[in-house]
Amino acid sequence: MAETNAPAAAPDVLVEQGGGIAIVTIDRPTALNALSPEVLRALLGIFESLAAAGSDVRGVLLTGAGGRAFVAGADIRSMSSLTPEQGADAARLGHRVAAAIEGLAAPVIACVDGFALGGGLELALACDFIYATDASSFGQPEVHLGLIPGFGGTVRLPRAVGLARAKELIYTGRRIDAAEAAAIGLVVRTFSDRDALFAGARATLDEVTTNAAPAVAISKRVLVGAAGRRTESATELEVEGFSDAFRTDDMHEGVAAFIEKREPRFTGA
Repeated sequence: MAETNAPAAAPDVLVEQGGGIAIVTIDRPTALNALSPEVLRALLGIFESLAAAGSDVRGVLLTGAGGRAFVAGADIRSMSSLTPEQGADAARLGHRVAAAIEGLAAPVIACVDGFALGGGLELALACDFIYATDASSFGQPEVHLGLIPGFGGTVRLPRAVGLARAKELIYTGRRIDAAEAAAIGLVVRTFSDRDALFAGARATLDEVTTNAAPAVAISKRVLVGAAGRRTESATELEVEGFSDAFRTDDMHEGVAAFIEKREPRFTGA
């Protein structure tokens, strides 16, 4: 993929952009792509830049370099001397990155090939869904270090797999393979290898991008916003989103195309 109009990236995070698709790669393979503060700040800047690009970005693939890890966790060495106050600041930075991913209008697929542990699993959970190779593994091992998940694991993992399973995984810190992760709903699809993983993820984004971009963006906004809310509050978000769809040109084009029995010509407006 040619690198065209890509957001500025730090040396440890690479961005390729073309055809409306961005590939964001955490590139610290010797450190198993651990989330240092510098990497987190780079990711935050990149996803904020992608959001500013608006409709030019129709989908994002988030991955790690090297083939051994998506992200093996937070950079423990950088955390070892933190005060409680600094620990809180580190957690808030992780949450800002996750919020930037969830706040992006375009769908983000976590393409996991290898370890997705601790902060790595939390980063993947902030994406719209997770695709993984058969060789991948997942876990929240923070209790082994006397810590708890700090980048959203206690919030997003229960939403993905249910409260009881999330408690088991967090309390034990145990690691699960891709097959178990798929069986409990953490991973949506598994693939034999990295090439198949990216081919599958691209095919999904190709399918998504045939639809009306505003409708996809509104759907994401409602799904993210409704998670964890009471039914009455969540359904009101859906009503607002349904109403907003009527304000888009693509909605009127989609309905007209259906009535006229032709393919819609969406413009993203």
